[in-house]
Amino acid sequence: MARKPHRPETGSGPSQRQLRVGEEIRHILAGILMRGELRDPALAGVSVTVSEVRISPDLKNATAFVMPLGGAQIEPVLDALNRTSPYLRSQVAKLLQLRHAPVLNFVADRSFDEAHHIEEILRSEKVARDLRHAGDGPEPDDGDDGEAKG
Repeated sequence: MARKPHRPETGSGPSQRQLRVGEEIRHILAGILMRGELRDPALAGVSVTVSEVRISPDLKNATAFVMPLGGAQIEPVLDALNRTSPYLRSQVAKLLQLRHAPVLNFVADRSFDEAHHIEEILRSEKVARDLRHAGDGPEPDDGDDGEAKG
């Protein structure tokens, strides 16, 4: 039986391998940051969350989405993480079984800001008013088929 040639679908999203490798890298980075292995002064006493790692299809470049606890001092933290990227890459290479360790790039995770913005919208008076009006619609069917009782 002949095998079909592998043809990546455009716009289909990341492959299972990309997702798996990205999650492994996220765990490795989170462990390093949690243990405080980095000696950069900008990272001293700062708790950093690695929320996601997206990796390129060729597994040679990885983008880590990070946010310091409370979102304070994001720029100095990003600068420090990108400065220590070669060390972090070497640590990832030791723990991950890949031909090439991916180049790591750190960016701010804005999903927390988006979630906060959506929460504010959902709690707004305009949305509450729309929900109240939606509740004023037709009465729910109570199972009565409209026949008179008697």
